[in-house]
Amino acid sequence: MNDWDRLAEDADASNELVRVKAERDRLARQLHETKHKHADYLAAVEAAVQDAVGRIQIAPVATQKRSANEPAEEEYAVALLSDLQTGKLTPDYNSTVARERVMRYAQKIVGLAETQRLHHPVRHCVIPMLGDMVEGVDIFPGQQWLIDSTLYDQLFNTTPALLADFVRYLLAHFETVTVYAVDGNHGRIGRRGQFGPMDNADRMLYRILAMLLRDEPRFQLHMADPQGERNWYQVMQLGNYTAMLIHGDQIRGHSGFPWYGLGKKVNGWGSGGIPEKFRDVFMGHYHQLARIPLNQRSVWVNGSTESTNTYASESLAAQSEPSQWLLFVDPNAGRVTASYGVDLKEES
Repeated sequence: MNDWDRLAEDADASNELVRVKAERDRLARQLHETKHKHADYLAAVEAAVQDAVGRIQIAPVATQKRSANEPAEEEYAVALLSDLQTGKLTPDYNSTVARERVMRYAQKIVGLAETQRLHHPVRHCVIPMLGDMVEGVDIFPGQQWLIDSTLYDQLFNTTPALLADFVRYLLAHFETVTVYAVDGNHGRIGRRGQFGPMDNADRMLYRILAMLLRDEPRFQLHMADPQGERNWYQVMQLGNYTAMLIHGDQIRGHSGFPWYGLGKKVNGWGSGGIPEKFRDVFMGHYHQLARIPLNQRSVWVNGSTESTNTYASESLAAQSEPSQWLLFVDPNAGRVTASYGVDLKEES
């Protein structure tokens, strides 16, 4: 390569360097302008938002004070009680444990009612007793090995005293206590069909409870007493709220909870299967705490105070914690406004 060629090559390289620097400077100016335009855009948006929001005037929230002449609407405490099965014996359940858990339930009812009273009066307690208050002694083969007391003791010693103490504890914290009672299948005397349908230990127990508290004017017991028939249901009415009370053995099933059978039966009763109209259904029997919506109705399935049921483990692969439903009902609106699944396990 001669000198002229080298000079020409150097000139081309110099020109390319100049071009690259010019392109770099152009891109730098473009980036600078873009950043400033973006900043100007954000500033414009911020100014527009501040201007728009600044034009909005929202008055401060006024504190609403309830007039002394305008008390809050009253509600009822509705404490479902079922499936105590006093006399039943399991690895960690017996008549003594049943008493402890039922009285723990009474204490929790009062505590939860006090919480509700921070907002509205709760003067009256209603107790739907849904059956199987006693275990019985001979309603299925081999039951004699699974009890800690005779039917005599269940019916005249342990259970009446327990229910009377439960009601009396609540009477000390409510103006009235009202019981609505139906029979369970464990109250049956003997095997199915061996005695008449009126011969039910639950039904006898409710009468004994009424006699024990006969001098208490703030206590009432409502129980259907059909001649020659089982006291299998009644409809409870609290103002505009109604609930059909059953034990639950009317719903036949196997291998667990009978979801289909429940819907069929409740819809049948609601469409004329019984003469009374009702909003909800309360039941026990299955020892599982549940709320089941059926269109405009709710079925409240109560738990049990028992625990460690080995039969349920082996045959149904099921087990439940001791619990009961406590509901609060607005009698004017005719609906349940609050519900508590009350845990009855021993305090840790």
